[in-house]
Amino acid sequence: MDELTARWLRTVRAADAADPAGVRRAGDRLLAGWREPHRHHHTVDHLRTVLDVVDAYADRAHRPDLVRLAAWCHDAVYDPRAGGDANERASADLAGALLTAAGLPAAAVDEVRRLVLLTAGHAVAPGDPDGALLCDADLAVLGTEPAGYDRYATAIRREYAHVAEADFRAGRAAVLRHLLDLPALYRLAEPHARWEDRARANLGRELRALG
Repeated sequence: MDELTARWLRTVRAADAADPAGVRRAGDRLLAGWREPHRHHHTVDHLRTVLDVVDAYADRAHRPDLVRLAAWCHDAVYDPRAGGDANERASADLAGALLTAAGLPAAAVDEVRRLVLLTAGHAVAPGDPDGALLCDADLAVLGTEPAGYDRYATAIRREYAHVAEADFRAGRAAVLRHLLDLPALYRLAEPHARWEDRARANLGRELRALG
């Protein structure tokens, strides 16, 4: 059993999944998605990073097991040609189907779906530590050192290789401006102190490079 499969099984069992066959099918489907060849940033490496951040700050969440499940599901569907929040909505729908088939309680499935949908815009309401933890973990890459951030930005461009350069620059700049306009990129105290300034510097540097 590989490391990610073991983490999946621990997580879904902690969330009270009741159907072992459904658990296995869900894990296989999710890992197959994360390993699709057209992905360059949204890969198992990104999944592992998000899970590691969730684990590091799990004591800040009400239901860290459900945040972990949302991490598994949040980019389960990733089509760079899809527009708007289509990928997040499709990922939430897939999460609902897979987790229901795995025997999770309906309230837990609904919460995972809610968390997955938050990653469309990373706007988290006050008093939502579970949403804050997932979104902070998803955006952790923005706060890496400049060389790591540049590798991330290059991987995103590879995922959008089908888009003409001028159109990519305009679309990517809009994404960066949306992130910079958020009141805070990181809501939990420790990630905010650790990554906020560097993430904003990285985003600003990429935005300037885009012209």
